[in-house]
Amino acid sequence: MGEATLVTTSSCLEGYRVIRQLGLVRGITVRSRSLVGNIAGGFMTIFGGKSAIYTELCERAREEAYQLMLTHGQALGCNAIINMRYDANDVISGLTEVLAYGTAVVVEKIK
Repeated sequence: MGEATLVTTSSCLEGYRVIRQLGLVRGITVRSRSLVGNIAGGFMTIFGGKSAIYTELCERAREEAYQLMLTHGQALGCNAIINMRYDANDVISGLTEVLAYGTAVVVEKIK
């Protein structure tokens, strides 16, 4: 297994030089809440406080989109992704799209 892909929300990586841009990479997932999750989440909103059920759902969706973005980048041959961002939208009520995207690049360590 090779080195891990470097990822940053910045347009550069401290200590590295971009030697080639490979283009946009993205990972997208669409998630829905289950009926049981909606009922449990509904009870939590009645009493207030942190919604652990929805927090876990959002975190899993973001992680899946992130991993798909990394896979896309690795398929292009990148060793870093810069300007990484997340976006989320409702497709329909109860169905949410989560997108992770950035610019795939090849970097080399500055000597």
